[in-house]
Amino acid sequence: MDAEGPRALCDLCLAQVCRSLDALCSRRADGSMCLSWAPLFPQEMVDQLLHKMATKGILNDTTVGIFRNCKELRLRRASIRCCPVSAEAFRLALCPHRLQELDASWVSGGLTGANIISGLASNPECRSSLQRLSLSGLRLDWESLEEDGGSRVGFSFLQGLRTLNLANTDLTDAVLEDICTLPQLESLDISCSPVSNLTALLDCKNTLRSLIAHRLRQLDMSPARLLFVFNQLHALRHLDFSDDHITVDSDGRDGDETVRQLLEGSPQVLPSLVSLDISGRKRVTEAAVRAFVEARGGLVFLGLLATGASSCHVLSSHKNLKVTGEANENQVCEALRRYRDRECFIREALVHLYNLVTDIDNPRPDMLKLVLSGMQSHPSSLHVHLVATACVFNLTTQDLAEAMPVSLLSSTVTQLLNAMKTFPNHQQVQKNCLLALCSDYILQDVPFDKYLAAMLVINWLSSHEDPTLQRMAVAVISILVAKLSTEETAQLSKDVFIMKQLLAIVQQKAMVGVVDSTLKFALSALWNLTDEMPTAARNFIECQGLELYEEVLENNIAEVEVLQADLLEEDLLEHILSLLQDSQVEVGVRYFAGGILAQLASRPEAWTLGDELRSTILKQLHASIITWPQLEREMVSYRSFHPFCPLLQTCQPSGVQLWAVWAIHLVCSQNISHYSSMLEKEGVTELLKNLAAHPDTHSDIKGLSDSILHMVEEHHSRVTQGPSTTR
Repeated sequence: MDAEGPRALCDLCLAQVCRSLDALCSRRADGSMCLSWAPLFPQEMVDQLLHKMATKGILNDTTVGIFRNCKELRLRRASIRCCPVSAEAFRLALCPHRLQELDASWVSGGLTGANIISGLASNPECRSSLQRLSLSGLRLDWESLEEDGGSRVGFSFLQGLRTLNLANTDLTDAVLEDICTLPQLESLDISCSPVSNLTALLDCKNTLRSLIAHRLRQLDMSPARLLFVFNQLHALRHLDFSDDHITVDSDGRDGDETVRQLLEGSPQVLPSLVSLDISGRKRVTEAAVRAFVEARGGLVFLGLLATGASSCHVLSSHKNLKVTGEANENQVCEALRRYRDRECFIREALVHLYNLVTDIDNPRPDMLKLVLSGMQSHPSSLHVHLVATACVFNLTTQDLAEAMPVSLLSSTVTQLLNAMKTFPNHQQVQKNCLLALCSDYILQDVPFDKYLAAMLVINWLSSHEDPTLQRMAVAVISILVAKLSTEETAQLSKDVFIMKQLLAIVQQKAMVGVVDSTLKFALSALWNLTDEMPTAARNFIECQGLELYEEVLENNIAEVEVLQADLLEEDLLEHILSLLQDSQVEVGVRYFAGGILAQLASRPEAWTLGDELRSTILKQLHASIITWPQLEREMVSYRSFHPFCPLLQTCQPSGVQLWAVWAIHLVCSQNISHYSSMLEKEGVTELLKNLAAHPDTHSDIKGLSDSILHMVEEHHSRVTQGPSTTR
């Protein structure tokens, strides 16, 4: 079982509701959804449903309509983060609720901060009930607010607000003044806003406990004036005055000087402070950090990433003090945890993490979670993904992946595929993703979109010829194609471009006479693409695939009866026969050669060549197959045994029968749990029993048939009995 355990029943039920919205809902005249029947939902579950719809990307003007039903669906903590919701849909669906919390960060669809404030203020209950509000990333559009009873509607109308996030907005000094009149304001985030003056904070000096003011590049206050304001904030426990050390759009010297004076100044300034973040600030010295830490015994957090001062020895002597920096693993991981939404710091921390995990020996799912979080938070950042994908490879290489929770690996691979889609022309990102994907465990046992992965790797392959990477890419494609559903394989098989890519590799190897793992993986991929796929088989022929058979061999187009006539060429079959007979040729190639010959020789009514050639083929099939060793590694996989059924008839020649039972025995001995039910459902078990019981069946075939039936019987016994309870 996954180390993280099974998903909660509530989560599974909510996911099912999300998938079934169309069936559960009717439509209003304006096109919005309304639940056809709604019981009185537990209140917390309504919040969870809205959040689930938002995170799954299905919350929009249409679906948010179900929350207009305020009696049965009562929202308290609402999140519409990053969702396309318009002002009208927001007003109708969310404003009537008695909200306590609202996260509308980075909402698209034209919704502005002004729309949200006026909508919430229109509900008398919300004016007092709303305690937390996040509008990060929105345009406030403050000038559009209308007056209410002679005064302009503003944040001050929401008298219950305690926590307000306005990071990355067009916040102005005038709006800040309105905000600071809130009587219960405890936490304020004004990061990356164009605020130029913080004097308004003095109006909430007795309540404000947390101020986050990261990267205020238009701040126009002297160090003395800033320190005067900070000194009046008697209740302040957390101050974030960090800066972006990468993007330089102003000198930031006044802020840096303020930080220096704060560190070196009296502990009577901000006496309640227990958390200070100055990451990215210049002019921070180890001596100043030492003095600050020693003067404040209650300090629990200090942000020092990209300051050059995180190696200060005094930091390690305070056990309860958490630090972001680059001096050790704890500091780097703390930075990745705290700075999830700050690209500049995530980039910096990932570089240091990469150095830490380059030669890592122990599985670290905690680190992989942090890397994944950074990638998910900055999906379009090349800098983040360049380093993050390299970290993913180091953290999942060799046997490390097997010790990770499967759900974590699944999410990680999904993010790797997103990176491949987002940065198709960046060679190093593509290479990092490919290296991470090239893992037997991940490809075989981790659930992810294998069709998308196959398409992305094939597209990558078309523009790269590095032999090492080409080998890995073809190996990945070979395994992925074998894992696709019949429908997905059919879709992939229609693409002539894919066939051409794989045949180009076969031709490349044939021209130099090389039989290596790249060739074998390409042939295996072609095998699975053409397995019971007439369109793919036709594409193979039209792309001159048959001509390549004069130099190398594979492919089961012979299974497609309508195309068998194309293979009945004497020179071609004699060449295939020579490969079957040659003991120096690898068993994999001889196996595929035998498959084509067995299929063609099994239908005497369609045979158009000389009887002597067919007789020789049938004789050599048996003589060759009986010498093949048992293979340990998986060489081929099957979605169906239907093509084998005609070969297993008691009337078939022994060479044909032997190839079929050897092939079935091979895959069953490697993965009987996968093939056992397929044998039963498709009637192969009965055919094997008939062969084993028939008096004319050759003893070699009887032996293999009995062995397969025994494997099936043993597997059924294990499944029926269940796990052992003895010790």
